[in-house]
Amino acid sequence: MNAPTDRRNTLSLDGLNFFLADVRDGLGPYLAIYLLAVHHWDPASIGLVMTLAGIAALLTQTPAGALIDRTRRKRGVIIVAALLVTVSCVVLPFITSFTLVALTQALSAAAASVFAPAISAISLGITGPRAFTRRTGRNETFNHAGNAVAALLAGGFAYLFGPVAVFYLMAVMALASVLAISLISPQAIDHDVARGFDPQGPAHGEQPSGLNVLLHNRSLLIFGICCGLFHLANAAMLPLVSQKLSLVNLQMATPLTSACIVAAQLVMVPVALLVGWKADVWGRKPLLLAGFLILPLRGVLYTLSDDPYWLVAVQLLDGVGAGIFGALFPVVIKDLTQGTGRFNVSLGALSTVFGLGAALSNGLAGFVVQLAGYSAAFLTLAAVAATALVLLVLAMPETLNKTPTVADQPVATALT
Repeated sequence: MNAPTDRRNTLSLDGLNFFLADVRDGLGPYLAIYLLAVHHWDPASIGLVMTLAGIAALLTQTPAGALIDRTRRKRGVIIVAALLVTVSCVVLPFITSFTLVALTQALSAAAASVFAPAISAISLGITGPRAFTRRTGRNETFNHAGNAVAALLAGGFAYLFGPVAVFYLMAVMALASVLAISLISPQAIDHDVARGFDPQGPAHGEQPSGLNVLLHNRSLLIFGICCGLFHLANAAMLPLVSQKLSLVNLQMATPLTSACIVAAQLVMVPVALLVGWKADVWGRKPLLLAGFLILPLRGVLYTLSDDPYWLVAVQLLDGVGAGIFGALFPVVIKDLTQGTGRFNVSLGALSTVFGLGAALSNGLAGFVVQLAGYSAAFLTLAAVAATALVLLVLAMPETLNKTPTVADQPVATALT
């Protein structure tokens, strides 16, 4: 493939990760603020809506990974999903009932479940295994940059026009991602490599289900449990912070939530770059341990003060923890499934596991808030995070294989 086409594919992948950043993560804390400020919902109801959306994502993650493994229309799958998310965002300001709000968020979450495996598969299919770590670091860099820009825009628009402006911003970002994916050349994607086969190895046919992958690969199972606990602890932290900010200053809640997101995302940009450059040198586990250590520390620090600026400052730590985790997650799964043709279904299966953690997180936090207050909820999440860290230390092996194999031969270099 010629250099101009390679460069176009690289830049298009950059743009896709940038514009899908806000779309992949959902409305999250902005939805919590909107429902609290406009419709005066209680924290338990807000948590339930977010839990139902998480369950929808949970049920579709593994099928989404299997679909991405099998289909050669990966770009088309992303386009359809982005359009569904757009529709879900545009209609939200016009509905008020719990049932309809829950349905739109469930639809959006189900559609968004294809984004992570599709982006990872397209990246692996273009770069090959050898360049995948660096490409994943670059993906996460643009993802975090997109989140930071979207959060800045969301904060500004919400301050000027109210919380509803965030929904339209997400719809615009989703449509921009459609343009970006359309510019990637379909001929650049090796679909066998994209599902985890060796570039020069034989095809092995259809892979087993994601559940079988988890049950027969001990390291993958341990990693999945660690991921589930990580997200059980992490997913509810920012929505809880946004609710605390709403209680302190309702008008400034959305801008300050945006400040929390921007602060974390700006830290994640260099962290993701560092992981992309050094994970093949330092190994995966030392970086994972650093990321997992940050999470219980955040949970404790949130309880020390209700000052908005303190809460925003603590959120900076999320940039380190989530930045490391996001960049390493597909890389570790690639390590554990290389040559099997099971990459995307395994990615979907583990996304299901941490999706379960994320889905339960908001419900758990909302329940504890109702019973004992926000500080008790943060400490509960911190205890879960500490459990994940201990399991990672004791049971998770290093997955980097420094022995050159046929899988180390690149298909095409997508980094310029």
